[in-house]
Amino acid sequence: MSVFAHLVEHIADLLQPLFHASAAAAAIVLFTALVRLLVHPLSRAAARGQRARAALQPRIAELRKEHGKDREKFQKALMELHAEEKVSPLSGCLPSLLQMPAFFLLYHLFSSSTIGGEANALLGHELFAAPLGGRWADALGDGGPFGPAGLVYLALFAVVTAVACFNYVRTKRTAAVAAAPVAGEDRNEDRSESEQATAAALASVGRIMPFMSFLTLITVAVVPLAAALYVVTSTAWSAVERAVLYRDMPGAASATAALV
Repeated sequence: MSVFAHLVEHIADLLQPLFHASAAAAAIVLFTALVRLLVHPLSRAAARGQRARAALQPRIAELRKEHGKDREKFQKALMELHAEEKVSPLSGCLPSLLQMPAFFLLYHLFSSSTIGGEANALLGHELFAAPLGGRWADALGDGGPFGPAGLVYLALFAVVTAVACFNYVRTKRTAAVAAAPVAGEDRNEDRSESEQATAAALASVGRIMPFMSFLTLITVAVVPLAAALYVVTSTAWSAVERAVLYRDMPGAASATAALV
């Protein structure tokens, strides 16, 4: 962790002439952008995978009609179709999983009073009046929600809320398109009871998913400000990245237009 601390300090020193006392905060934003750039090829691959899965829906409907209620044969045929088209249902998880170590590094780095047996100098850095090692509860106790530190958190909450609203609209529109029946497919015809139960469970999850982005507000409120900066930057990056990568998919264009 000391190596990572030195890296943040070095980037902050480079940014000092531009950002002065907030150089360490700017270093965290820059570090986040670098992490996102590193995983961007995986995000592009995930977008290609989602397009491929969307294009396979008519063929999946044909497999369901062909195999009827024989779930085992249908699952085998579905796996063969995915293998034939080189589509992985899990490809979309990789970008998020690979970012987790960076988040936890920042969380531990700005939660530790010492690093390598020495005082953690990074805890002395601030974003305007808010210490990077502090939390929203600390800001509330030092000036309240409209105090100097509290206003920093209010600005972060505003950014997260704006991004969450964008994601909400986009997810709702995309889910509505995904829920529309494929031509020639009856959603309940030729499905076993277990498949219908699974479909109902997925529909319930689909109703909850548009609200998931708002949970980021809780994360920003409870983690150190440095980790919150990482979360806010990464969340905003994700919203823009997905709007660009998925702009030609059904539902994406209408979701973006609804917010313009």
